[in-house]
Parts: sequence; C-alpha cells; structure tokens
Amino acid sequence: MIEALTDPLLSLLYPQQCRVSLCPVKNRADGVSCAECWAAVRIFDGSEMRCHKCGAWFGDSAAPVPVFCHKCDEHHYERAFAIGVYEKGLAANILELKKTPALASRLRHLIRRSVASLPDADIIIPAPLSKERMLERGFNQAELIAAEVSRAINVPVDAHSLERHLPTHVHRVGMDDKARELSVRNVFSVKRPKLVAGRKVLFVDDVFTSGATASGCAKVLKKAGATEVNVFTLARAVWR
Repeated sequence: MIEALTDPLLSLLYPQQCRVSLCPVKNRADGVSCAECWAAVRIFDGSEMRCHKCGAWFGDSAAPVPVFCHKCDEHHYERAFAIGVYEKGLAANILELKKTPALASRLRHLIRRSVASLPDADIIIPAPLSKERMLERGFNQAELIAAEVSRAINVPVDAHSLERHLPTHVHRVGMDDKARELSVRNVFSVKRPKLVAGRKVLFVDDVFTSGATASGCAKVLKKAGATEVNVFTLARAVWR
C-alpha cells in the first residue's frame, strides 16, 4: 500500500529511465528496468524446452522426455537452474548488481519463486571473486544472491571455503566455449575441504553462459568431497 502511494510521487521527484528502453521506471520494485522490459523477459516456468542438465533454452514448448544439448556432457555439476533468459529487464538488473550491492524487489521475488523447487542442499556456496576484483568492486554480487537464496530455503551460506586465485579476464565476453574453459582451469580451489566433504552443494552465481565457471567450481568441490553440486543463477545466456 505504501509503495502504491509513494511510487508515483518518487517518479515525479526523482525520475529514472529504464536502462533498456529509456522509458520511465514507475515502480521501485522493478529496479533499473521498466515494467514493459520486465514483461519481455522469458521467465522459466517448466513449460519450455531446455537441456535437462545445463538448462540451455531450446524453445517454448516442453518435450515429453528429458532432452540434452550434449555440450555440457563433461561438466562436473549435476544440474543447472536459472530464473530466466539473460535479456531485457533481467539482464539490466544483473548488470546493475555488479555496481550496486542491492537486489531489486522484483528480483528477490523471482529468486524466492525459482528456488522453491531446487534439489535439496546442505550448503550454499557463491561463486568467489579474486582478491583483486573484490578490492576493486567492494562486494561480491554472488554472495548477495546466495544470501537471498539462503533466506528462501533456510540453508546456510559458506562464502569462504571456495576461492578464486586469478581474476576473470575482461575479454572472456568474446571467447568461445573452449577458450572459456581454459580461462578458468586451475583458477579455483577449496581451502576448507572438511566443511565441504560429504555435503550437497548449491553453487550460486549471477549468469550462466558457457558453464565453464560452474563446472570448474563443481570439479574442485567434488574433489574436496562434495557428494553433489547443483547450480543456480539469476539468468541463462541463450546460444546465438
């Protein structure tokens, strides 16, 4: 009720443009995107066809049996889940999350809805940043997402057992899958294996692109004794 009264006033006093369409953002809950750009996002609800393992999007209509893309056959996690496609309102708010340590209300709602049906987990581990990137940014957006997931499913977060030795290269955006895989080889390690051994891990990150980061982290977590690693991200990139 309070937001319904204050949103029109705030939009007049502090107008904000949508980061996608440049239209006015009328509701604070929508973060940096307008309602129209949020409505254009393909949010996963189980009715679409996606790879049963990595969650790659194939089309709008679900198949009667599990389908696999086979690009993820050698990945080390069990399954990967996401809120929706990395596009429009969802993509804009994820990019904003890399700069501002706050989740939009709509994003928090989508997280709570999406994680309700995830496989059981004993511990949540966010994707780590390198020390250099952490000093540069001041916070880890994956930890913010993990904290929200933790509140939703009542599973503790361990943000210290998994570490990254080197920062992600900026040019990874233009890399193919093989180059991405090589770029994260030997980058991750588990410094507290006793806290991971024998546990089911939910690995959390912001975007799933090729799966190289998720697979690299799952590999070292399993080497440390994790019995299972599933992945949750805010968005899934779509193959071109």
